[in-house]
Amino acid sequence: MLLHTLTHYLGALLEPIAAVTALLVLGCVLQWLGRRPQRKRLALWAWRMQVVGVVALLLLGWQAVPQYGLYWLESRYALPATTPDAASLRQYRGVVVLGGGTASGRLQAQHPQQVLFNEAGERLVVSALVAKAHPQLTLLYTGGEGDPLGIGPSEAERARQFYQAMGVPAQQVVYEGQSRTTYENALRSAELPGIDRQQPWLLMTSAWHMPRSMATFQKAGWNVTAYPVDYQGDAQFVWYEYSLIGGANSWSTLAHELLGILAYKLQGKA
Repeated sequence: MLLHTLTHYLGALLEPIAAVTALLVLGCVLQWLGRRPQRKRLALWAWRMQVVGVVALLLLGWQAVPQYGLYWLESRYALPATTPDAASLRQYRGVVVLGGGTASGRLQAQHPQQVLFNEAGERLVVSALVAKAHPQLTLLYTGGEGDPLGIGPSEAERARQFYQAMGVPAQQVVYEGQSRTTYENALRSAELPGIDRQQPWLLMTSAWHMPRSMATFQKAGWNVTAYPVDYQGDAQFVWYEYSLIGGANSWSTLAHELLGILAYKLQGKA
């Protein structure tokens, strides 16, 4: 639990916007320390750091680079079918759906009358369409609470509310609500009664998250085929698009996933 908490918040500090903010704050501190004439070198370094920080902050809004980076991750795996009702999906035992498509448990607890989504809500929507089109497939939803300080219903409980509202038969869905990471998704899902990871399964998650997810599940012995959803990358290098909020979000997603891939490889999880 302690390691998960430290990893969670360390990852937040490594986000691009946090790094730029830290650079600007450090520049201000050095400027304050370099007020005296004998500390001119500190003042010079403060000026350099502030200039670099401002330029980096402006560049965060240039969306072309992070968008193309996300496209590179997303293009690693293609859809196994063009539509959720495609006949080719009948060959699989079921669909493993990774959590991450709903709002926080804390926010959900404040609005229990409806399921709240985030930008990855396609994981739930598309999986429900696949399940309804192929009632012979088992839907395995895996997700606990990634936030160490999270409260309220788990992701699996939120997903249950959604699938029931969509009319997916209760006996068709299996829930795993203890995992907090992709690695735990793979391990804990395999431990569920009646689940045979050697049979062919579809693995559904955001397209940019698919390379790490596939590597992790295959490392854990799963026989999985990628079913990516929630595309965010752009195959066209649109150099003129600029949004400080949009760019920062894209950089955050890209940096988080690249660091996650590196960390999983170093730990032997993928």
